[in-house]
Amino acid sequence: MRFAGNHILLFAHPIPGVSCGWADSNWDLIFNEGNQTLSAHRDRIIQALDSLRIELPSWGFANTGTRFGKFLQLEAAATIEEKFADAAQVNALTGATPTLALHVAWDLPGDLRDANKILDLAAQTGVRAGSINPNLFESQSYKFGSICNPDPGIRRMAIDHLLESVAIAKALRSRDISVWLADGSNYPGTQSIRRRIEWMAEALAEVHASLGDDQRLLVEYKPFEPAFYHTDLADWGMALLIARQAGPKACVLVDTGHHYHGQNIEQIVAWLLREKMLGGFHFNDRRYADDDLTLGSIDPYQVFRIFHELLSDSTSMATTAFMIDQSHNLKGKMEAMVQTVCTAQELFAKAAVVDRERLATLQDECRLVEAEECLREGFWFDVRPVVQEWRSSRGLPADPLAALRASGYVERIRSERRERNVCSVATYA
Repeated sequence: MRFAGNHILLFAHPIPGVSCGWADSNWDLIFNEGNQTLSAHRDRIIQALDSLRIELPSWGFANTGTRFGKFLQLEAAATIEEKFADAAQVNALTGATPTLALHVAWDLPGDLRDANKILDLAAQTGVRAGSINPNLFESQSYKFGSICNPDPGIRRMAIDHLLESVAIAKALRSRDISVWLADGSNYPGTQSIRRRIEWMAEALAEVHASLGDDQRLLVEYKPFEPAFYHTDLADWGMALLIARQAGPKACVLVDTGHHYHGQNIEQIVAWLLREKMLGGFHFNDRRYADDDLTLGSIDPYQVFRIFHELLSDSTSMATTAFMIDQSHNLKGKMEAMVQTVCTAQELFAKAAVVDRERLATLQDECRLVEAEECLREGFWFDVRPVVQEWRSSRGLPADPLAALRASGYVERIRSERRERNVCSVATYA
C-alpha cells in the first residue's frame, strides 16, 4: 500500500520471478505527483480560510420559533450584552466571525441613542457591529405593507425608520444596511401591483440618497411568506431592477432559503456577479421553504457550488458579505452557530481546491463527464486535516465544537440565564 496525496494506492506484492511491469520509480512518480497536488491544495485552502469572514446574526442567539410557538432554551441570549458575549465566544473558537448583524428594533430599541452602548460592547468583546437590519414587518401599522403601503403616512413612517437605520449604521461605522420587505398581498385585486412598485422605488431612492460614501444598501427578496398572492420583491430580477433604480450603492442580497424548490441558486449568483450587483448572502439551508435550517445540513453540495461560483470571480468575491440567518429552535444555539461556521469553512475550502484552469479547458472541449468529475473532486476532497492545521497555526482549537463543549461556556450561561428564561412566555399565536 502506498499513499499518494489524498489517495491510497493498493497493489499486490509481485510473485517471485514474475515481472509486474512497474518499476519502483513508477510508484515514486505517482507518490510525488500526489504530494505536489496535496501541497497545492493546502496552499489554496489556507489562503481561502484566511480570507473568509462570516457575520453572525444577533437574533441567532435569542429564543425564536415558528409561527406556531417557541421552544425556549435556558441559555438563550435576551440582552444585547449577552448576544455580543455569545458572538465573541464563537469568534474565539472559529477565528472567522468578527462582526455581529444587528436588528434595529430588537437590538437598538432606543434607535440612534443606543449607538454608544453598541460601540462600548464592540470594544469590550472584539466583535464589531455588522450589517444593520431595519424592521419593516412587526408593527401593526404594516398590516398592508411598509414602503409599499397605500397609506402615504405609513410609507413615510417606514422611510423614516430606514433613514434612522442608515444614521445608526454611520454611527457604528457599519457598511451595509440590509432591507427585507414583508410587503405584498394575499388575494388578487386587493392591491395595485404596479403602484406599489412605484412607491417602493421612490422610498429606496430616498434611502439611497442618505447613504454615506462607504455604505451600501442590500436589497433582499423572497417569493412568499407572509404574502402569498404577490410579494413586492419576489425574486432576484425584481431586486436587481429596484436596486439599480435606487442608485449605484444598492445591490442584491441572496438568502439561500428564499427560493422555490429546485431553483438554481448558483446560476443566480453567476448572473449577479456578471452584473456587479451581488452584495451578500444570508446563509442557511432549507427542506421546504424558508426553513432557516443549519447551513449544509440538507444540501452541502449546493453551498459548495455557490462558493465555487463566487471563487471564480475574485474581484466580486472580495466585496461579497457572508452572513448567517438561521433559526435554531431545537439545536443548542451556541453549538449550532459553531457548527455552521465550521461547515462554511470546510465547504469554502473544498471550493478553493477546484482546478479552475483545467475545468475551463474541459468545459470548452465539452468533455462532460471529465468536467463534472473535475468539479466533484473538490467536493469529495477531505479538507479537514488542512482546516485543522490552519486552526492550530492561528492559535485556534482544532475542533471548535469539541472545544465549546469542553469549555463549560454553555453550562455557565445556562445557569446564569435559567431563571429569566424559564419564566419567559412562549406564545402560540
